[in-house]
Amino acid sequence: MNDTIKGVLTARALPMLRGRFGGFLVKGTRGRLVAVGHLLSGNFLNALIMLVSVAMAARSLGPATYGVMVLVLSYNRVVERILRFESWQPLIRFAVQEEAQGSPRRMQRLYCYGLMLDMGAAALAAFSAIGLALLFGPLFGLKPLHVELVAIYSVATLFNIAGVPTAALRLSGQFKMLAYAQVAGNVLRILLAFICMMMHAGVVGFMVAWTVSQALGSVLVFWVGFRALRQMGIPNPLRARLKGLVRDFPGFFGFACSTNLSLTLRVITTEADSLFVGAVAGSSAAAVYYLAKRIAKVATQVGAQVQAVVYPDVARMWANGNIRNFRGATLQVQAALAAVGFAMLAGAWLFGPLLIRLGPGEAYSQTYILLLTQLIAVMLMLHAAPSRSAMLAMNQSWKVLAISGFGTALFVAVAAYAVPRYGPIGGNIAHVILGVVTAVLLDVIWLRRARVRPVAATAG
Repeated sequence: MNDTIKGVLTARALPMLRGRFGGFLVKGTRGRLVAVGHLLSGNFLNALIMLVSVAMAARSLGPATYGVMVLVLSYNRVVERILRFESWQPLIRFAVQEEAQGSPRRMQRLYCYGLMLDMGAAALAAFSAIGLALLFGPLFGLKPLHVELVAIYSVATLFNIAGVPTAALRLSGQFKMLAYAQVAGNVLRILLAFICMMMHAGVVGFMVAWTVSQALGSVLVFWVGFRALRQMGIPNPLRARLKGLVRDFPGFFGFACSTNLSLTLRVITTEADSLFVGAVAGSSAAAVYYLAKRIAKVATQVGAQVQAVVYPDVARMWANGNIRNFRGATLQVQAALAAVGFAMLAGAWLFGPLLIRLGPGEAYSQTYILLLTQLIAVMLMLHAAPSRSAMLAMNQSWKVLAISGFGTALFVAVAAYAVPRYGPIGGNIAHVILGVVTAVLLDVIWLRRARVRPVAATAG
């Protein structure tokens, strides 16, 4: 192994875990909690900054017009996430296998593979969003005038090339840098939103503000990610030889496709639901529904960022056959997330009405009950996040996809029944049912499989 690569990987690798859950304290827990702490503090800061800008837009535009902005943002994100590859997941899984060889050139080509997928998907998503809006916009409640807004935000989609830098930062252990990289972009969003509010810039002005701040955040993440690659001794992926990438890394594209399909199913429950609520109940209903989800996203970020810490670690454990530690680490994280979820639900119950009055205003008072219901669903998804990481580390991405498919079908059925009858809260009820089904199925499968030592860790 190259001495530079070996030294960096040894220094950066998270400590291996020991002991049973409920028995001994796991070695490395302190380092993991520090990493989680950086991610949570950075993401809480980001979430609070984003909530301030959202409150400015909601108060300035009013429920009906803000609902139009919600529909445009949700539409763009649906198109982007359907076409985007979550390349950081296959990159991490394949990179931990490549660590044994320690070849900087192979690592460079691996990251190049992920980068090509990211760049192609971003360009395809940006142009597809505009084209599909022109052709099918009315189906999503978008009028011809709103296509202009779609085109504006598509610029941010074009800049969203985050797979490679995210994988690099997570594998190198730079969770603090990953957490705070987008703060500057979100601070800019507050400044631009304040200017828009003072100048009564309208929905076009706010859409430009969101686009500029999102693009800046993406550029910063890209820069710090490539800096992390240099620190690990990996040459610039942009200079890698393209020929033979598919042949040299068999299975990479299939893994990326499975995670992409899983993301496509999740987007139905995370973004397309706002479009459905808007189409059935109107833009004002979409506004309060989306606002409740944005507030609850503070809790959702916990699961996403804890997964960012846990996934590289458990992937190494499973690859090395450390089943006892693998199981204990996952169960410990689930217990910690349960405590976080209950604390957030209690905080929302006590202070939610006050925050809504001070933020978006009395016009959005209906958001409170939607927020509490959504947080119950979020608690279930927090529990499922470590389970999903465990199954991906086991190379069970297609089973994760199957569970996502079943849960999404159930979500659509419940939402189709409940939203027309009960309004926006019907969407939240569908989220709760989705959370129950996903959490139970993931737990049953990964816990059963974690009882047996695999014959070949990479065989799945």
